[in-house]
Amino acid sequence: MAATIIGQGITIEGEVTSEDEVVVGGVVRGKLSIEGQLTIESEGVVEADIGAQSVSIGGSVTGNVTASERVDLLAGGRLVGDVKAARLTIADGASFKGNVDMDT
Repeated sequence: MAATIIGQGITIEGEVTSEDEVVVGGVVRGKLSIEGQLTIESEGVVEADIGAQSVSIGGSVTGNVTASERVDLLAGGRLVGDVKAARLTIADGASFKGNVDMDT
């Protein structure tokens, strides 16, 4: 299936759930529960707790992130919150403040 895209200029407040890939380029406040891949683009802002299979952060996230597989904090990405995932990568130029739990 195609990815669900929350584009620039869109703000969602509440709980977002999806069985497929989700790409955030706008603003999401509340909670994200994604069964597939979650991508936060460079202009994306998420103020929510996140649960997903894998998470790629290029924008700004404030909230706790739980991923069954991996979390990738990309260059220019910013994460303030705790991470629970089997694998975590932090690219040069990324910003992270929080705790990491890699207990699988």
